[in-house]
Amino acid sequence: MAVNETVIDTTPAGVFAVLADARNYADWVVGAKEVRSIEPGWPGIGTKFHHRVGFGPFTLADNTEVLECVPDQHLALKAKTRPLGTARVELDLEPHGASQTRVVMREGPGDRISRLIYNPLADLAMKGRNVEALRRLKRIAEDGASRG
Repeated sequence: MAVNETVIDTTPAGVFAVLADARNYADWVVGAKEVRSIEPGWPGIGTKFHHRVGFGPFTLADNTEVLECVPDQHLALKAKTRPLGTARVELDLEPHGASQTRVVMREGPGDRISRLIYNPLADLAMKGRNVEALRRLKRIAEDGASRG
């Protein structure tokens, strides 16, 4: 499982506000192209947003489902990109200092088939991709905090 973390200069509520707006995922998730639709009630458990992912002209349409949600603290998602597999992504938000948030992101295989093809090289690739994802999330959350 790839584990990454960063500290963001805003509160857990400020970071969660970015995570709770599915329209933001295309801006911070590396490889995400667009959010096509969002189910009502998102990020309620069991709700999904539908997206396109890929690089260059090569894209796939699929969805991301909320598995667990504790506002301002924890969000667990099952991101699908079939036929490539699924990923379980967990984001934990912890207060850090007076008005900062420590974000810990964990990503690993999200189903049995994905676990069969998962290997240390895939883990290394996910870890590298998530360094950039957290950098983007930090920028969006801090920009929102400075405006709000």
